Amino acid sequence: MIVAGEASGDAHAANLVRAFREIELGTEFEFFGAAGPQLREAGVGAVVQSDDLSVVGVAEIGRALPIFLRAFKELKKAAAHERPDAVVLVDFPDFNLKLAKTLKKLGVPVVYYISPQLWAWRKYRISTIRKYVDLLITILPFEKDWYLKRGVNHIEYVGHPLANEVRATRTKAEFCRDNGLDDTKPIIALLPGSRRKEIERILPVMLETASEIAIADSDVQFVVPLVSSKNRVAVDRSAQALPLHLSIKVVVSDTYDALNASAAAAVTSGTATLETGIIGTPMVIVYKGTALNYALLRPLISVEHFGLINLIAGERLATELIQNDLTVPRLRSELLKLLEPQVNMAMREKLKKVSEKLGSGGASKRAAELILRLINGA
Repeated sequence: MIVAGEASGDAHAANLVRAFREIELGTEFEFFGAAGPQLREAGVGAVVQSDDLSVVGVAEIGRALPIFLRAFKELKKAAAHERPDAVVLVDFPDFNLKLAKTLKKLGVPVVYYISPQLWAWRKYRISTIRKYVDLLITILPFEKDWYLKRGVNHIEYVGHPLANEVRATRTKAEFCRDNGLDDTKPIIALLPGSRRKEIERILPVMLETASEIAIADSDVQFVVPLVSSKNRVAVDRSAQALPLHLSIKVVVSDTYDALNASAAAAVTSGTATLETGIIGTPMVIVYKGTALNYALLRPLISVEHFGLINLIAGERLATELIQNDLTVPRLRSELLKLLEPQVNMAMREKLKKVSEKLGSGGASKRAAELILRLINGA
């Protein structure tokens, strides 16, 4: 049984499913659970389609509560009926930690893949991990020691699934040729997030910033890479609402090539900061939630940095513009700074060193091997 609730978790879980089949050639696996598009494409039976489970914020989660409760009941019912050899919970802690408790009581071995970021906030949840998780698999280099020091001994570090997986397939010239851009001019990538609400809050600031930069320097080009075409409507709506003095190129399912072609990027905090760092594109990390969510949740966050790439670097490598700091003048200033050759080159050198901390690849395979060992009682 596989349970993933967000786009990044869906992608990592799909790679894990493929790794099972590659390790055990000739073995017939049956997978079911909460599956997004990539898991479904990998052959996972969707008891729950997780596409609509990815929401952020207190009010948003409150409105979606009936959907979560229905999904929880369906997954519990399926687990009780199918009696899987193991359940693999992927990230998505608000939902999955509650599910871990319920499924453990059914006698199902519980694996948590991509451990909850309790080192950042809600440390009290560690008691749930100790009691109800049989195997915790972590993907960030500092997490294993953090958990071990707090009494979680059933933990393994496998490296990050993105290591050696994130790469461009085309040169800047090829990307520009395919998208009607000029490869002799600089490109700035704008990554507004994968959730509709994120796009609606963050993209307008990005687009206004792009418009001001374009007025000052008409050579600069802008591209908006989207993970899914379903977010195209939200992007178009934001663009139409603004008096922009530029044209924006929107690309779908082409993020890595877009970043590779870009001199700099404004990136919404999340997995995308790590992907951008692995590609090696200098970035500004941004985020903006509702005023209510920020006021309620900010006091609970205990880490020094928001951006994953900064957390792994152990320093403020990329500037972070969070909530009220995310303004057009600040973002414009930081992006223009990244276009300066010396600043740009220095950050690219640092990003290369950070990406080397993520392991040498093969994380999905190592995770699958650990889960199979647990199932086989080894």
